[in-house]
Amino acid sequence: MAGVIITGGLGVLGQAVAQAFKAAGFKIALIDYAAVTEPTLDFTVSGVNLADADQAAEAFEQAWTALGDVRALINVAGAFAFEMIDGGDPILWDRLFNANLKTCANMCRAAAPRLPSGGAIVNIGASVAERAGAGLGAYAASKSGVARLTESLAAELAGRVRVNAVLPLILDTPQNRRDMPDIDPASWTKPAAVADVIVFLANEASRAINGALIPVSAPTTR
Repeated sequence: MAGVIITGGLGVLGQAVAQAFKAAGFKIALIDYAAVTEPTLDFTVSGVNLADADQAAEAFEQAWTALGDVRALINVAGAFAFEMIDGGDPILWDRLFNANLKTCANMCRAAAPRLPSGGAIVNIGASVAERAGAGLGAYAASKSGVARLTESLAAELAGRVRVNAVLPLILDTPQNRRDMPDIDPASWTKPAAVADVIVFLANEASRAINGALIPVSAPTTR
């Protein structure tokens, strides 16, 4: 049974992705900054700061050893914050670049030489990285970095490992409903729908897709 490593696997989207891969017959290893006392699914590495290259490499090695046959890396780990440039805190830029770009880059660096021919990496970008609105400068810039990383690594690994990214707009999560109570969530995308696209990109059926940035922003009911 093939394995998949999912970063940010304890969050809402990470859990949806994990369940989708489980349903598709994969073994699952989750890596997350959050600490857990009981492992979930097949294997969990918790309390890991993936913005630290050494911790990321060690976590990847633990997950690789536990699963035995890793075919895909899914980089879900990340963070969001809304802040205007005028009057904003420059520290936020460091925080979001660490959470969104460095975590992804460090895990890709660990996985690139280890994934087998036919393997896949799927990153989580953001639709707003292509055209950002007010208050989204730091977040969009960090996710734009994920897009460029995806394209560059796809070229580096072409012919052996495929690298793609999905670009959500607004996910229908409890946190987003709390943060945006005045917006109708009927136009948002369910995490399970995004997870289905990610599973497709990790499978043989998507073997002709490499270096793609795929919007996943249509409203869904499930």
